[in-house]
Amino acid sequence: MQEGLLWKKERNGIRCMMCARKCFITKDKSGYCLVKKNIDNKLFTLNYGKIINASVEPIEKMPLFHYYPSSNTFSIVSVGDNFSIQDSSKLFADKKQEETIGEEYTPEKIVSVAEGKNCLSISYSGIEPFLYLEFAYRAAKAAHRSNTKNIFVTNGFATDDAIKKIGKYLDAVTVNFQGSVDPQFYSKFFEVKDTAPLFVALKQMKKQRLHIEITNTIIPQIGDNLQLCKNLAEWINAEIGSEVPFHIVQFQPNDKIRELPPTPVAVLEKCITEAKKAGLRYVYIGNVPKHAQQNTYCYNCREPLIIREGYKVKKISLSEDRCPNCGLKSNVSIV
Repeated sequence: MQEGLLWKKERNGIRCMMCARKCFITKDKSGYCLVKKNIDNKLFTLNYGKIINASVEPIEKMPLFHYYPSSNTFSIVSVGDNFSIQDSSKLFADKKQEETIGEEYTPEKIVSVAEGKNCLSISYSGIEPFLYLEFAYRAAKAAHRSNTKNIFVTNGFATDDAIKKIGKYLDAVTVNFQGSVDPQFYSKFFEVKDTAPLFVALKQMKKQRLHIEITNTIIPQIGDNLQLCKNLAEWINAEIGSEVPFHIVQFQPNDKIRELPPTPVAVLEKCITEAKKAGLRYVYIGNVPKHAQQNTYCYNCREPLIIREGYKVKKISLSEDRCPNCGLKSNVSIV
């Protein structure tokens, strides 16, 4: 266990300042995520250095389409979830809930493995990397000394303090939204009563000058409101920028929502049309292999710049970072 980075003492307990829930935690109790615990009125993280999955992945899988395309990233996952109450048996190695599952890693080992596997970056993912910020912060700091990039794949429900803390060592972020951030959907499925912190977090990420890409998983029947998708795209265009890559992702049944089918492609295509009308220049489709909207096109002349098939890049036609046809500068970072 390690002492937490962001917390403060309050009367009869402590308050965790890591994610936007800002849990008040009394002595010997855990926060909503179950991996932050009050021990003697100090906040401790129970998942420090516990990695449940570590693998080399194409950066497109994060998904990051405009950040060093066709490079490999070393993806690590730890436990902790601030979007739904978890079954503690899946998190902890014993009933005392003092030792989470996962293989022991040090920050230096993460960086060493990434370098050994020729990965340009390290991606911190899982349910929510901000819940293991103590470890990610140290690993990211060590990675920067070795000129290895750092990426967070996050649900965006983090505090300004947490984003500022890691911001110095973070290079890129993928923010994963669901159902166009429908407040009713977030309340029912994630127990999030106020979605405003998601948008505050995005603005702070922009202030930190991070490369930002945003996904929006369209969930059939309960999270496929076309107007809300348009509203989200308009907000991104106005507050974050028109060149932010926006991924419209097909829903696939999972542990939380099993009864629904995959999102019809026609619904995804309607969302893409609305996002483009809202002013976003780079709109992609996700989880639909071989679809033309997986490719990157010059928004000025529509010249194909990057051709993809699934997570694999088939061809990059950029001249440095410019369109080879009209010469317009893109926002794609090339290795």
